[in-house]
Amino acid sequence: MNLEQIKDLLNLVPFFRGLPPDCLEKLAEITREHTFMPKDPVFIEGEEAAGMYIVLAGRLYVYKLSPDGKEQILKVFESMEVLGEAAVFSGHKFPAHASALEETRCLILPRTGVIRQCRETPDLALSLLDVLSGRLRHFVHLVESLSLQEVPTRLAVYLLYLSARKDGAEQFDLEIPKGRMAAMLGTLPETLSRAFGKMAKEGLVKTDGSRGVQLLDRNRLQDLADGEWRLR
Repeated sequence: MNLEQIKDLLNLVPFFRGLPPDCLEKLAEITREHTFMPKDPVFIEGEEAAGMYIVLAGRLYVYKLSPDGKEQILKVFESMEVLGEAAVFSGHKFPAHASALEETRCLILPRTGVIRQCRETPDLALSLLDVLSGRLRHFVHLVESLSLQEVPTRLAVYLLYLSARKDGAEQFDLEIPKGRMAAMLGTLPETLSRAFGKMAKEGLVKTDGSRGVQLLDRNRLQDLADGEWRLR
């Protein structure tokens, strides 16, 4: 890609949208493109945060590993989403692992160049604060869900979250296989399958194959997510 193409892409990313053209150009000048193949590591927990990543196409996921090697997925990142920015700006090491779910094209912005631009452009720093506050809300909600809610409630919260990410779509594909999804929701695959079955029996959702989901009753699903009733 040439410089103008990279500038145009950066302007589409919520993290950078609306920045002055000269700032976008300076960021574009330090940006490089890289393609990760499925299961390729993007970064490793404890590694020095040398840069931040923008997903152009494909999907990456961030996860922690338990002492016995079990993955706990924290978040899946899709097109035009940014990851690694918290560690980059704090100067700390990456607090988790990241890998590619599928072939994924990324833009990589090195830490030194981004920090320099942030110091020179206050709008970039304000954009960072907005993104980080949203990320914090997501992880607080995730912790609450995993520690306090039953599996059907966690699943309802997650399905509504996916729908919101897809502009309120009633029908969509799951971002990750159900086995990984179970790990992300802090449960076992068979328990997740039973929760899907109960939701289908209640007329809340309909599944299609291994990934397809259709929301049939958003209002009751929202009530379940809010803890207004329990799925038995």
